[in-house]
Amino acid sequence: MSFFQQLQQATAQERQKLFATSLIDDALNSRLSLEQYCAFLSQAYHHVRFTVPLMMAAGAQLPERLSWLQPAICEYIEEEAGHEQWILNDLKACGVDPEQVKNSRPCLPIELMVAFLFDQVKRVNPIALFGMVNVLEGTSVSVATEAAEKIQQHLNLPNQAFSYLKSHGSLDISHMQNFEKLMNMVKDEKDQQDIIHCSKVVFKLYTQMYEQVPDIHLKFAA
Repeated sequence: MSFFQQLQQATAQERQKLFATSLIDDALNSRLSLEQYCAFLSQAYHHVRFTVPLMMAAGAQLPERLSWLQPAICEYIEEEAGHEQWILNDLKACGVDPEQVKNSRPCLPIELMVAFLFDQVKRVNPIALFGMVNVLEGTSVSVATEAAEKIQQHLNLPNQAFSYLKSHGSLDISHMQNFEKLMNMVKDEKDQQDIIHCSKVVFKLYTQMYEQVPDIHLKFAA
């Protein structure tokens, strides 16, 4: 079994819990409110804005034995740069003041997730960060495009309100294929276990964020 397959198998339970959240169910069944969509985007902003800094930190921390990862990290940085602005643009198209979101505090699961990822990179093992990539890109490929289409149709929102979700949906399939190839190049058992551990933790925290959106959305109810 390849390491990518091991990673998917080891995190299957956590992934299933994420996909079972009411937020995803409501999105896929045209029940999500505008306030909930905006609440989700606000929390996405608070972690997406750290994707590039995290990748840069990981690249700077790579030991010589992992130097072969540098080109992949550079590619991720180039691809992810500016995506937090897409989210702010989507929020503006939904009638939300972007400054309100920029100046807000993330929910606790997202705050803990970002702190955990920086700690993994700087204290534990920089390659562990690819556990986050497994969660976010895998989730995007599975539900983002379908969810965006259902939400847009249900809420009658313009295309300008979906630059983040639609760009991280079916278009991310090639990214996931490249991620699979990259993970299958990871041969060290400790590196593999660190990636799996990181992925499990991010899945759990990301799921907790999804579960809290019904409460967060009250900030946007006005």
